[in-house]
Amino acid sequence: MKKDITNIKDIKESRQEINKIDREMAKLFEKRMLISKDIAEYKQAHGLPVKDAKREDYVLKENIAWLNHSDFQGYYADFLRQTMRISRNYQTLLFEGMRVAYCGTEGAFAYIAADHLFPVAKKVSYPNFRLAYEAVENGECEAVILPLENSSTGEVGQVADLLFSGNLFINATYSLEIGHDLLAVPGAKLADIKTVMSHPQALSQCAEFIDKYNLKTLNSENTAFAAKYVAEQNDPSLAAIASDDSANLFGLEIIASGINTRKTNTTRFAVVSASQNIATQKDAELNFSLMFTVANEAGSLGRALNIIGAHGFNLRTLRSRPQKDLLWQYYFYAESEGNVYSNEGQEMLEALQLTCRNIKVVGSFVEYRK
Repeated sequence: MKKDITNIKDIKESRQEINKIDREMAKLFEKRMLISKDIAEYKQAHGLPVKDAKREDYVLKENIAWLNHSDFQGYYADFLRQTMRISRNYQTLLFEGMRVAYCGTEGAFAYIAADHLFPVAKKVSYPNFRLAYEAVENGECEAVILPLENSSTGEVGQVADLLFSGNLFINATYSLEIGHDLLAVPGAKLADIKTVMSHPQALSQCAEFIDKYNLKTLNSENTAFAAKYVAEQNDPSLAAIASDDSANLFGLEIIASGINTRKTNTTRFAVVSASQNIATQKDAELNFSLMFTVANEAGSLGRALNIIGAHGFNLRTLRSRPQKDLLWQYYFYAESEGNVYSNEGQEMLEALQLTCRNIKVVGSFVEYRK
C-alpha cells in the first residue's frame, strides 16, 4: 500500500525552519562561549581546574529532563557532552597563560598533581613551601599546589603554618595515590645502597624498608630534588626515594618499587590562591576549612565545636598546632562538609566570633581524585 504523501511538509519549508533555528543556535552558542570565558577567568583567579565532572553530570541530568520526547534523550546527551567538551577546550586554551607554583622540580608529586589539574598552565618550581606560597601572595603565580596531609604520616605542618599566618585560600583539594620507589644510578644494586635521601615525609612513609636494610637517611626539601642530587653525585651507594617520573627524568634506575610501608598511601594536595571561592556547587559537594584560636580556659574549645555541630555541619577533621610565638598556645584547623557561605554557615561564623579569639575561613572547596 502506497504511503499518503499529501500531508508531508515541503522539504524547502522544513529546511527554512532548520536554518532559522540554526541561526538562533549560533547566537546562543556564541553567548554560551562568552559566558564560558567568564567562568574560565573565575576558575583561573580562584585556582580551580577546567574540568568539573560533578558539574557536567549535573548539567546532563537536569537538562535532559526538559525534553518532551524521550526518544531524543540519548541524542541530546551526546549534544550536551560535545558542547561541554568544546567549552572545556576553549577554557583550556585560555588557561595557557596561567602560572601554577609548586615545591620541587618536574617529577615531584606536587608537579604531578599540578599537571593533572592544570595540564596547559605553566608550572613554576620553587625550592620550598614558603617561597611557593609567597609566589602567589606576590602575584608571581595565580595558584600554588601544596600538600595538606598524607594518609600515612598525617598533616604537613609547614603548610598548616603558612595557611594560618598567610592570606591565601584553599579552593580545591586533590587526592593523589603515592607510590615510592628507590632510585639509584644505572648499574647500582640494592646491596650497594648505604644512604637514602628524600623529603622527611617520604622517609617516614618508607620507614620499614629503611630499617630493614639499615640505611642511613638524608633529608631533602623534595623527593624530586633528592633524585636530581643522586643523579648528579653518580654514587652507587646513594639512593633517592621518589616517583618513577623522577627516575625517567633524571636517568636513574628503579632498584626497588612500591617501598612505602602502607600500600594505600595517598597525599591530599590543596589548590591555593589569593581569591576566596564563593562556590557555586551544591552544598552537598562542598567542604570548608576554618582556623581559629580559643581562650586558654576550661570548655572554650568544646563551646566552639558545639557551635559548629549545632548549625548542622559535620566536622570531619580537627587538628591543633603550636603557635610559634606563644609558648603553650595552639591554633586549631577544622574541616567540615557543607557550604560556609550559606545562611547557616554565616550564622555559625557569627556565633564562633563570640567564642573564638581569632577565626578565619581558610577555604571553601570541592574535592578531586585521580
